[in-house]
Amino acid sequence: MAALRLGDIAPDFEADTTIGHIRFHDYIKDSWAILFSHPDDFTPVCTTELSAVSVTGEEFAKRGVKMLGLSANNVDSHHEWVKDINNLNPSAPQLDFPIIGDKSREIATTYGMLDKQDLTNVEKSTGLPFTVRLVYIVDPKQTIRLMLAYPASVGRNFAEILRCIDALQLGDKYKITTPANWKVDFNGKTEERVIVHPSVQGEKVKELFGDNVETVYPYLRFTTNPEQKQKA
Repeated sequence: MAALRLGDIAPDFEADTTIGHIRFHDYIKDSWAILFSHPDDFTPVCTTELSAVSVTGEEFAKRGVKMLGLSANNVDSHHEWVKDINNLNPSAPQLDFPIIGDKSREIATTYGMLDKQDLTNVEKSTGLPFTVRLVYIVDPKQTIRLMLAYPASVGRNFAEILRCIDALQLGDKYKITTPANWKVDFNGKTEERVIVHPSVQGEKVKELFGDNVETVYPYLRFTTNPEQKQKA
């Protein structure tokens, strides 16, 4: 199977999960979704990651995002591991999103999640590779909008993934893009300056952004974040 690319429809699948059997496209319906793989249950980095997702889960929910985890373990293993995740930070919300059991690695193969680099990231009894820390952001049209891949040894920054969601949703709503190091915090406050999309030209610039445009170069034009402008 050819590698998945941005703009592809996220492949549908059926799977057993910690919340029961699901069909991916039916589960996400008209929502944004994040499908992310972790290498193995009962491992240190993965435990901190899924705890972090639980802590920030409300922020993703506010943005209409459904989370789905996946690894090459079975669902029974996931259920036992979730107890450790919840105990890691007892004051945080309990983990409530589905974790997919993909012991056969069928879904992981479809999504290109299997590790080909780290020879220690394998199942000892079979020698089969575990998954890396891959993230897919899928929009309500079930289109892959962003992919991030981390090796097993590097924990993810879920604040960065939240930032990516905000940038994508803002860009879909308005004709803008986000500059380097554009920021967002967990209170929904975003950095004010954004970039006028290159496709916006002529009278359309004034129609959409008024006089609030700073032209640095003909191809680089800043404007105030429309969301912040509305709140002012």
